[in-house]
Amino acid sequence: MSEEPASVTHLLYLHGFRSSPRSAKAVRVAERIAREHPGLAWWCPQLPPSPRAAMQMVMDGIASWPRDRMGVIGSSLGGFYATHVAHETGCRAVLLNPAVDPARDLARYIGEQTFWHDPSQHFYFEPRYVDELRAMEHGPLPHPERVLAIVAKGDEVLDWREMVGRYPGSAIDLIEGGDHAISDFDQRIDRVLAFLGLGSPAG
Repeated sequence: MSEEPASVTHLLYLHGFRSSPRSAKAVRVAERIAREHPGLAWWCPQLPPSPRAAMQMVMDGIASWPRDRMGVIGSSLGGFYATHVAHETGCRAVLLNPAVDPARDLARYIGEQTFWHDPSQHFYFEPRYVDELRAMEHGPLPHPERVLAIVAKGDEVLDWREMVGRYPGSAIDLIEGGDHAISDFDQRIDRVLAFLGLGSPAG
């Protein structure tokens, strides 16, 4: 019988392309953390468009975090970033429909973009950002057992087979159907928090 994982004390959430800390999943997790784990250090930054700048900001921000008691959740492009964080720190990670090859997939989005949650806000996705994504690619994770990937077969943006194939040795929760946004995330959040050792205090 395996031991329950020690609760993380520091939790990072990384949103996806054109998204923000206002994403539905980020807000749901933040609400649960505030209600059930108010002492936990929670950080969900607005990531700059440059992947290199985004990861520099993240790695600087978590530099003092305890590697054995920190966790990261990442969605879509944020899942790719979270994979990088897990590779560099060995921390536990939960990946929600993670992008596997964003350098390939986002090359077609070079140019002016808007944010999902505020279309009045614009940013420019530069060609060099594709190279910055390519530079962040890794082979197999050193601690695949510390990773949970939640993957929807019905993802209309990313190929579920690629996502599953990217994480051998990791826990995979495969959703029959579903969508890229994981619209039924409310039904998944307990699993996410439990993997991070953050089960309900009442449970």
